[in-house]
Amino acid sequence: MKIELRHVTVRELTEGYVDDGDGGVRGYGGRLDIRPPYQREFIYKDAQRDAVIDTVTAGYPLNVMYWAARGDGTFEVIDGQQRTISICQYVAGDFSHNLRFFHNLTADEQELILDYPLMVYVCTGTESEKLAWFRVINIAGERLYEQELMNAVYCGPFVTDAKRHFSRNNCPAYRLAERYVSGKVVRQDFLATALAWISRGDAEVYMAAHQHDPNATALWLHFQQVIGWVKATFPHWRKEMRGVDWGTLFRRFGQETLDVAALGERVDALMADSDVQCKKGIYAYVLDGDEHHLELRAFDDNTRRTAYERQQGLCPNCGKHFELGEMHADHILPWSKGGHTVEANCQLLCRTCNLRKGAR
Repeated sequence: MKIELRHVTVRELTEGYVDDGDGGVRGYGGRLDIRPPYQREFIYKDAQRDAVIDTVTAGYPLNVMYWAARGDGTFEVIDGQQRTISICQYVAGDFSHNLRFFHNLTADEQELILDYPLMVYVCTGTESEKLAWFRVINIAGERLYEQELMNAVYCGPFVTDAKRHFSRNNCPAYRLAERYVSGKVVRQDFLATALAWISRGDAEVYMAAHQHDPNATALWLHFQQVIGWVKATFPHWRKEMRGVDWGTLFRRFGQETLDVAALGERVDALMADSDVQCKKGIYAYVLDGDEHHLELRAFDDNTRRTAYERQQGLCPNCGKHFELGEMHADHILPWSKGGHTVEANCQLLCRTCNLRKGAR
């Protein structure tokens, strides 16, 4: 990997500056994506923005900025986005500083700003090298999320089209699945979810393999398929459905013929069960039967102590005496057979007997 230090003047940086809203912010003669299309917008507070202009007008050095070089000769800002936008906005006349806009400055004052050199590290290398480097430098200011870093590394037609579907306010993915996917589209959460679903959790490998695809149609179709299956399988929406790993459930059960009515009745009953602590896990449980999804309520310390005194410290299975801390609370009638986490259904078993019971 090659990391090169360049000195870029404000004049060069602001040449061709354009703020196209969701379409992104560009500068450096159109060759620099300051804020790529559909990336979340960072907004500096007035005091922070003014501090940047104070630094430039005083001739003091700004912190180093970081750009990623692309194969087509263009660049993307990885660190220093707010500083860059503050400078560009001031030169473009978007705000005043010390009650003076840029066009109110004298010619020599303007030239002093335009000739100010910015220190920029430009990274060129393989995608994996750049991603590793970006993770290291992503330590200050408004941090980029992992998906935003990968978007920068694996930029190309696939990412551009994927952002159109998943990364803008009121985008198609948001309109389709806002009640089923957690997070914010502008923070790339919907895109990250879609990639996790289609890649079985290895988004980076998937993005590397599809970086130069002409579009992200396959990703968008898969996302629609998953959400369509969820809506058909669990038509009664509840807030607990937001953020479930629907992609994994679809992969495992999407081709099965399911009894939707029976699933709905089971979900209703579990939602009303006070022993079920993780209501979100109900959807996975009714499909695969794994009780770990439910985080079932455990017996509290008072109930454990009551059961211990009632048993006089004896394990009812082996008849041996143990200290309280050596015994495990157990449901006499298992939860799966209708037993509840109440004092009358609690017994303490020694570790060996408890493990033996659990293995049966």
